[in-house]
Amino acid sequence: MPVFTHFRPPPRTADDTPGLRALRTRLTRRRDAWRARRPTAARALRRAVTVLAAALVLGALLLPNTLAALQPNRFARIPVEAVVGAVLLLCLPRVARLVAAALFGAGLGALTVLNVLDMGFTEYLGRGFNVVLDWGLLDDAQSYVADSMGGAVAAWAAVGAVALAVLLPLLTALAAVRLGELLAAHRERAARGALMAATVWMTCVALGVQTFGLPVATRNASAALEAQAHRVVDTLRDEAAFEKEAEADRFGATPGEELVPDLRGKDVIFAFIESYGRSAVEDPVMAPGVGRVLDARTKALAGAGFRARSGWLTSATYGGSSWLGHSTFLSGLWVDNQQRYRTVTAGDHLTLTKAFERTGDWDTVGVMPGVQKAWPEAEWYGLDKVYDAFGMGYEGPKFSWSTMPDQYALEAFQRLEHGRKRDRPLMAEIILTSSHQPWAPIPRMVGWDELGDGSVFDAVAREGEKPSEVIADGTRSRQEYGKSVQYSVTSLTEWLERYGTDDTVLVFLGDHQPIARVSGDGASRDVPVSIVARDPKVLDAIDDWNWTEGLKPAPDAPVWRMSSFRDRFLTAYGSVPHPSGG
Repeated sequence: MPVFTHFRPPPRTADDTPGLRALRTRLTRRRDAWRARRPTAARALRRAVTVLAAALVLGALLLPNTLAALQPNRFARIPVEAVVGAVLLLCLPRVARLVAAALFGAGLGALTVLNVLDMGFTEYLGRGFNVVLDWGLLDDAQSYVADSMGGAVAAWAAVGAVALAVLLPLLTALAAVRLGELLAAHRERAARGALMAATVWMTCVALGVQTFGLPVATRNASAALEAQAHRVVDTLRDEAAFEKEAEADRFGATPGEELVPDLRGKDVIFAFIESYGRSAVEDPVMAPGVGRVLDARTKALAGAGFRARSGWLTSATYGGSSWLGHSTFLSGLWVDNQQRYRTVTAGDHLTLTKAFERTGDWDTVGVMPGVQKAWPEAEWYGLDKVYDAFGMGYEGPKFSWSTMPDQYALEAFQRLEHGRKRDRPLMAEIILTSSHQPWAPIPRMVGWDELGDGSVFDAVAREGEKPSEVIADGTRSRQEYGKSVQYSVTSLTEWLERYGTDDTVLVFLGDHQPIARVSGDGASRDVPVSIVARDPKVLDAIDDWNWTEGLKPAPDAPVWRMSSFRDRFLTAYGSVPHPSGG
């Protein structure tokens, strides 16, 4: 009796379609035919691709995350991840090996992208890239490149960044797969080599062997991955802790009549000078010019009846993200990342500027030439009205990132607010932007009566330095940065000399230090801060601060955290604490 069996063919996949099967067959035949015709060239090509794959994987494993550490000696070491990866791939069957190699390579490529971002953020902001908080800053970076180098350069830079982020994980995945297949093809020799490498690595760790000043054995990639993971965990923990911290406010429940009573009747101005840091006052390249301006302007103000006291504040940010410095100074909280900024601005923590609004005795305005889109934070800052980049009648040229020269912004403030007759005194927050990187071209002072609508600066902008030439030269960047600070300080103090009255109180400071290429590796985060007034009672109230006479703080002048200024200022001018929250 015959036995009938039923055969069920395996399910067909996309790769089994006739068209793809035929295409794959043709490509394989052409490859084999080329290898047969040119065996030497084919062998050389295979070896070259293998060497490139190994170089790519090892380079990614050994790549540091700072530009300062990007030295040849970093790549003369043995990464433990390569040894462990080789052992793992040798133990796996083919399908599992392919998957593991691809995942390992893709992950290594993604880590390399993060290391590159770390390099950029460390160079400009003095800290690494935060994968939770910092993606939004990439858009700001593109805008900065567009303002500094032009839209075409910014567009190509964006394309290059996207290509790097997409292609690098793909290439490292392909490289890892190729190396995995090579190991499997020479399993015995590869196993012996992996054992030898592991022995050498452990011996080097035990004996502390070094080459070119660095340990031979390294776990660079693992350490970088751990650092990124810790950064994420710390960020998530910090969010909850800071939210509770922001709820507690020493002056949160203080009624308006008990806030800054000793400044009643005064026009109080808080002015931030972009990137005005301690380096501008002490660095041997910038300090001579900046120091001469500070000394000259101190004398000029004294001739107009003004006296000044100056000290140092340690900013919560470095190299950029100015809004973190502004919010730290005015809120009395340490706002050093974007999540903290979002948290505090979404709450009702009392800002120094809002304290004046709460009294009901001041009109409050903001002069924000750098604001070019909706700015809902105005309510949190307690500003009745904000003049942004489009609200001051400026018709002149941009100066790279800065939408208008500081001198024009201050004259517009005088015309629109400070010079008007009013029933109540004025409190203003002013953000000056002419000292924003790339410090080219830099405006120059013109006659105050010649400012008009700003068109007078057309020739100034045309004759100025080109951003691309300054950015590429560290020494010139320092020189031009120093000049930009001189211009900003001169603009602000000339405005005060020209328009200030017996009832004008000016508080001005830097928001952060300039980038490391200008301020130097390991520079502090200190910025100068000054209070200027004609009324001697204003400065008498801060006698116990021990600040330096004049606009230039002494090297040994007190250094406070920027977040401590709000409470010190409120207390000095008679405010009575009434805590809230916490």
